[in-house]
Formats: sequence, structure tokens, C-alpha cells
Amino acid sequence: MKNQPDKRKAVVLLSGGLDSATVLSIAADQGFECYALSVNYGQRHRSELTAAENVAREMSATLKTIALDLREFGGSALTDDIDVPEKQSEGIPVTYVPARNTIMLSLALAWAEVLGAGDIFIGVNAVDYSGYPDCRPEFINAFEEMANLATRAAVVGHRLTIHTPLIDLAKAEIIAQGIALGVDYALTVSCYQADEEGRACGVCDSCRIRAAGFKSAAISDPTRYQPARE
Repeated sequence: MKNQPDKRKAVVLLSGGLDSATVLSIAADQGFECYALSVNYGQRHRSELTAAENVAREMSATLKTIALDLREFGGSALTDDIDVPEKQSEGIPVTYVPARNTIMLSLALAWAEVLGAGDIFIGVNAVDYSGYPDCRPEFINAFEEMANLATRAAVVGHRLTIHTPLIDLAKAEIIAQGIALGVDYALTVSCYQADEEGRACGVCDSCRIRAAGFKSAAISDPTRYQPARE
């Protein structure tokens, strides 16, 4: 019996939300050995960290959680004493966390180089993305170019690829793809102000986009809501 070739390693940014869980399932389906990276950045919806643990366990992925408290800077409704909007926002909403994806991709890049992984997966989306500038293809392309100038691995010929399999998909399409891959969305937390049990508020931008996605996909929504919001 011939030895099986080693799987290619990939670092997958895993927030515990719907999109990142779908991306983890996609990376695994493509045959990657997945190393999930979650970041405890001081977000008010801390239950998403527990969700990330549950999703990684369900998908048999190695999980590393990094603590990096962005509340030291604030400037966002997710990391500061600013109310989460409960009506649709115009422009770039106050839930935008300054430089969040830049920071998280940098952490993923560092771990990928140590692991000898040439691939990073991130669940950014340019369709239902709430107006965040660091979810656009231009940003991802620029970061990938920078990464391949900044690392020893790339200098010696091992280029890095950043995968964004959800970048052009509507939320309903993301959900349908995840369901086809067996993602258990009941494990995920997307709400910006979920309670300690991971129950959603039902009124923030993230909740509205998620609920509309399930409705459009004609798939039963497994989201658990806070009693006051039911």
C-alpha cells in the first residue's frame, strides 16, 4: 500500500459566524488540512468564540484562539461603548472595526508561515457585507500582494494564496452551499449583540441579513433568538 500524500495545510479564519463556518467546510471539502484561527478581540458578542469552538470541533479542525483586545482602541460598536444600530445603516456602519481584517489576516499569515501553509481562507463577502471596506476584492488582492513581499516563505518561492470563496455570493447562495456540505448552522452565532447563550437579538444588521438569507434560500432558520425579541 502506497503512502498517502500529505494534505496541503490551510489557515481558515473562523469567527463562529455563518460565513466563516461555510468557508471552513469549503476548505475541508477541497481537501485541505484545516487550521482554524479565532480571535478574541474584545468583541461584545463573545459567544461567537464559543460558537467557533463548537464549529471547529464539529468539523474536526484544529483551532487556535488568539487574544488581542481591540477595546484598547475602541472606535466601533463592537469594541466600544457605542450602541449597535437596530435599524438599517447607511454608508459604513458603526459596527465596522478599524483594521480588523487587516489584523486578522496578519495573524493568519504568521501562523501559516510557521505551519508551512500556503493558503489562507477568509469569509469576506462583497454582496451582503454591510459596507465594510475590508471585505472588498481590492483589499484582499492588495493584502495577498503584500504578504508575498513580506514573508520568508514567499521570498524562497512558496507563495501564499488568500481564498475568498464567498466574495461574490448572496447570503442565500452561501447558506445553500453550506447546507450541501453539511454545515450545522445552529452552531453558529452571527448577531452583533448575542447574549451569553449565543441567542440573537434579531434586529441588528447581521441578524437581518442572516434571516433574509435563510428566507430567500427557502431553508429553515435554526437561529435561536433572545426571548424579548421573539
